[in-house]
Amino acid sequence: MVKLTKIYTRTGDAGDTGLGNGTRVPKYDLRVEAFGSVDETNATIGLAGLYIGNDSDLADTLSRIQNDLFDVGADLCTPEEASPKHPPLRVSTAQVDFLERQIDSTNQTLSSLRSFILPGGRELAAHLHFARTVTRRAERLIAQLGMEEKINPEVLRYCNRLSDFLFVAARRANNNGKEDVLWIPGGNR
Repeated sequence: MVKLTKIYTRTGDAGDTGLGNGTRVPKYDLRVEAFGSVDETNATIGLAGLYIGNDSDLADTLSRIQNDLFDVGADLCTPEEASPKHPPLRVSTAQVDFLERQIDSTNQTLSSLRSFILPGGRELAAHLHFARTVTRRAERLIAQLGMEEKINPEVLRYCNRLSDFLFVAARRANNNGKEDVLWIPGGNR
């Protein structure tokens, strides 16, 4: 368990930050960008949660996802080749499988897609779409990091599934897809 007794440490005042294995890297390091974007994803999901209303199932799922996103951040924060003092926390296949089950069960309740969907509709849906786009950015950064350094492949799989889940959750929030805002190709030419 993490115990924080002091919020500021002054260790990052020179523009670097510590990784989970104790090494220091610049705050603009790709690894830091990746787990920073995961943190942004978590914050956007927290914001979306303010608009859930009475959907306790979705609230529980988003709460679990937020917790899992801290696992994703911790995984990314500790390089694969490192030998930290404590065993690193790694995202598991079970966490990815959970998202897949949520996608499948949610998608069964949705109307069929007839077009691409514009991010919008109800407030909750708009926030979930925003969280989806932030997740996609994190996914791109994680993929780039994975090309340069060894990472746990489950992290990338998790973020990929998360963006898919947020898409179907947004459709669910739009009255099970009935209030989706559809793209009309060339509609304004």
